[in-house]
Amino acid sequence: MTINQQVFLKSRPAGIPQAEHFDIRDGVIPEICEGEFLVRNHFLSADPAMRGWISDRSNYSPQIQLGETMRALAVGDVIESKNAEYARGDLLMGIFGWQEYSAASGKNVILRVSDRTLPLSAYLGVVGMNGLAAYFGLLDVGAPKAGDTVVVSTAAGSVGSCAGQIAKIKGCRTVGIAGGPVKAQKCLEDFGFDASIDYKSTADLDAALLESCPDGVNVYYDNTSGFISDAVIRNIAPRARIVICGTSAYPSWNPWNIGPRPERHLLIKRARMQGFLTMDYADRFADAVKDLIGWIHAGKIRYREEVLDGLAHAPGSLERLYSGENMGKLVMRLPAAYA
Repeated sequence: MTINQQVFLKSRPAGIPQAEHFDIRDGVIPEICEGEFLVRNHFLSADPAMRGWISDRSNYSPQIQLGETMRALAVGDVIESKNAEYARGDLLMGIFGWQEYSAASGKNVILRVSDRTLPLSAYLGVVGMNGLAAYFGLLDVGAPKAGDTVVVSTAAGSVGSCAGQIAKIKGCRTVGIAGGPVKAQKCLEDFGFDASIDYKSTADLDAALLESCPDGVNVYYDNTSGFISDAVIRNIAPRARIVICGTSAYPSWNPWNIGPRPERHLLIKRARMQGFLTMDYADRFADAVKDLIGWIHAGKIRYREEVLDGLAHAPGSLERLYSGENMGKLVMRLPAAYA
């Protein structure tokens, strides 16, 4: 077989990417150059950050151009190598794209698979960039202390659920905000949150937060921005830490979104609001992954995945992600996963 199926960007969306903005083509399996290796992808990831890579020119990564194979995280095995650092049979997670095969170099690699007792797909979620975002965002930026009240938005998602469980490990009280009764219940039953709020059925979010957090919010792990974050910020405790991980409430930042000003709350409560990028902590990934794997094996972190079979699901996966239809980390399984 010499065919390499690829998903490419066909047209640029104004908001959330839909299936119609992508197409699938039959490329060829690339020939590798000196210093490169060929990765056969087993699982592909769908992540909220990909919307920004497509739509926003002011993003932290270069904008994906029309006709370009969709940039994406994937996990797979090395089947050919001209790089002494990577051998045939190595399992890697990195930016390998929405395609079956990728000619890669070391700059594409984010993690080596260190624990083969976990499913390979876990390296796209709980021990991949989602788990690492939860780990560094909460522990380094949020700096939780035992006894703190930690509130997490999109708490049933792959990042939020992990952040909440890490907060529990650190002795905090956790409150999850999620959309819909099923996800709110999952926060309690699957991920061990002490309380959960279904923002879709809550008429007064401020009142719900006051009931769940009577002494205020010490750490807010923000995956959404928007009206949820506005309500949480109105309920922060003195010297609160607000962690900005994502802005999923907004389909686009062109034109720039406006809303209530947080400065007065931050000033009066002497609070801190800080954004972060997970790749800023790349030199510490190995230690973080070791902690995450240890907590999983100890039963302290649980995770959920939604696995779609085939590359054909990739074009519609971002739409599914932003609609909230998925019930776990969203990945696409390719034929190599069965080999």
